[in-house]
Amino acid sequence: MTWNFDQARNVACVTCRSVIEGHPVLVAIHYEDDHSWGFLDGQPVDMAAALVVAMSSVVDRHPDLDEIASLPPGWEATRAAMGEPWSMHKSGWGPEV
Repeated sequence: MTWNFDQARNVACVTCRSVIEGHPVLVAIHYEDDHSWGFLDGQPVDMAAALVVAMSSVVDRHPDLDEIASLPPGWEATRAAMGEPWSMHKSGWGPEV
């Protein structure tokens, strides 16, 4: 599989336990400050379930994320369910929040 993200496979990203366990990624955030990524399940963020893992740990489990690999820093992509189209917009996450 070709790697299309701007960060290497072993770079850390933020995710949640349910995404690692197979729940679809419904929110992807490409942080503007350090160009890191977050892959979330669309539920309210539960810090007890938050994880920092290698990007490949998420992308290898969810190859459909390749669709949003070109998302610019400072933007996020959301979708209602797996298989639905992504909606991309300027992120509210970052130092200005």
